[in-house]
Amino acid sequence: MAQNLYGPRVRMGNWNEDIYLEEELMKDFLEKRAKGQLLIQRNRRLKENLLRPMQLSVSEDGYVHCGDKVMLVNPAHAEVEARLFLGGDLSLCATPDEIKARLSDELEVPCGLSAAQTRIPVGRNTFTILRADGNATGQVLRYGQDFCLATTGGFEDKMLYLSSDHRTLQKSSKRSLLQEAYLTDEVSYLSCWQAAFLDPQLRLEYEGAPVPANAKILIYHCRTNRGLAVHRHLFLSTYFGKEAEVAVHTHLDSHRVEKPSNHWMLVTGNPRKDSSAMLDLPKPPAEAPPALEQATDPGAQ
Repeated sequence: MAQNLYGPRVRMGNWNEDIYLEEELMKDFLEKRAKGQLLIQRNRRLKENLLRPMQLSVSEDGYVHCGDKVMLVNPAHAEVEARLFLGGDLSLCATPDEIKARLSDELEVPCGLSAAQTRIPVGRNTFTILRADGNATGQVLRYGQDFCLATTGGFEDKMLYLSSDHRTLQKSSKRSLLQEAYLTDEVSYLSCWQAAFLDPQLRLEYEGAPVPANAKILIYHCRTNRGLAVHRHLFLSTYFGKEAEVAVHTHLDSHRVEKPSNHWMLVTGNPRKDSSAMLDLPKPPAEAPPALEQATDPGAQ
């Protein structure tokens, strides 16, 4: 048949139906564009929200408080177990599925996580520290205290909580097949975490002491008692490029000490105007051993 050899202007075949079809397609396109329902428009809105600049909370006393907006950063360290790895400071980021991100302008739940080489606080890597019992904010976060980590992803009407659960055959991390970390909109015991002191020999002594800001700590999941970890040698092809996998697993060395992949810093805002985070400043004095004496003193708070 020769119907594919001619266009509607030739006036052969079903030329009238072809003209009406083109007009309907153009009308549908213009209507979707006016309502902002085109895929490229929805994709642009999602990307703008995730990359929206955020303001971190400034710690005046050197400690982290409930209600503070922080970045969860895995400090840079040399990866000796792999030849190819993602270097530098890696921040925990919300990472939507690449296919779903191109079809929707909202974060789908459950939402994945990854670690990216970014030091700028944006919507996808800014988390809010919340008390697990829902009490008033402003109190100092302490070692061994249950808390939640929530992010809005740059949206105003959405709150997703960092959660995890035991791995199963159907649910595990993508590359390492270990316990998965994800974001969900439901608050439960699966979204409860605890901060632990870095040195295992002093961990019990620091129980109940305030958690210092911008200092290395461990973050353990309350239900499974496993630490939040970054696998720098396992890469994920995400909507924003190549990033590292995030899982919930405690990596121990020969001395039963957590490896650097389990180390985290709760990075707060920098009061200076030349930077938006405290990553480039020296460690605060709250990380020194005398901080334990100040933490146990009621008059020091």
